[in-house]
Amino acid sequence: MQQIEIFEIPSPCKSICEVNNRGYCKGCYRSREERFAWNSFTNAEKKKVLNLCQQRYKRYLQKQRTTADKPQNPEQGGFDF
Repeated sequence: MQQIEIFEIPSPCKSICEVNNRGYCKGCYRSREERFAWNSFTNAEKKKVLNLCQQRYKRYLQKQRTTADKPQNPEQGGFDF
């Protein structure tokens, strides 16, 4: 049995519209295909995309934490070459 949605699921767009090196938007973490097809998705598909975006954001945060924990070489002055 499918639950009926009363309200439309809004776009997660944050108006940043810049992609990272993996092709995901830095604001909402959607792929290009997910951004372009958003208005044609069903509510179930939108929920799936939102879950994927949350997972991508969590991986991003985890990566940021691990890179922040690495000691930096003082000779490099904080730059990662």
